[in-house]
Amino acid sequence: MSASNPTVLLVHGAFAESASWNPVISQLRAQSVDVVAVANPLRSVTGDATYLRDVITGIGAPVVLVGHSYGGMVITEAAADNDAVVGLVYVAAFAPDHGESAFELSAKFPGSTLGAALTVSPVSTGGNEFRIRPDLFHQQFVADGSEAAAALMAATQRPVTEAALVEGLPTDTPAWRRLPSWFVFGEQDRNIPAEAIRFMAERAQAKGIREVAGASHAISVGAPDQVTATILDALASSR
Repeated sequence: MSASNPTVLLVHGAFAESASWNPVISQLRAQSVDVVAVANPLRSVTGDATYLRDVITGIGAPVVLVGHSYGGMVITEAAADNDAVVGLVYVAAFAPDHGESAFELSAKFPGSTLGAALTVSPVSTGGNEFRIRPDLFHQQFVADGSEAAAALMAATQRPVTEAALVEGLPTDTPAWRRLPSWFVFGEQDRNIPAEAIRFMAERAQAKGIREVAGASHAISVGAPDQVTATILDALASSR
């Protein structure tokens, strides 16, 4: 693409990894979109956002940030006062205000069954980290995907620290207050209730909202066409 077209940076959330974006990456590349899937450390909002800012600097061009799940926390912080970011896409993701945490937002409305699906492990530097039990991963995370795809995702999932999930958004002015945003999410999301995402999208005065009937939390796998279309809408508006 030409230098005037933004690069799309895809930021995965908890219990996923960069390859969870592969169906979307394939579709974006078919549209000649420059795209990079970032390896999100999943250690803390502050630290993960600092790393993402470094990636943005390395790109050296305008970017549209796309965050899935907890990745929404990270893109909201990394884009604050960052002129390189021209748009935000929240994919079944948190869009927090100052001081709000992923844990707080996920519990704001009823419907999440994530807590009962988690297993806890200690972290050598202190605290705990969470992963989804493999036997529950399919129904909890990607219910609309195949059993084989869910098994692969369960095996490659990356755990998230408790510290990351309870850290409130540091910036006083979340990026969605000054940047255009788009939201796409599944009606059958068992991690973040659809009602919570509707609330965040309306609060952000999103330019576009897609709610996909029957789609799960891992919407980039279950409904990649809808995710890609939302990203393309953001790109078209950002040029």
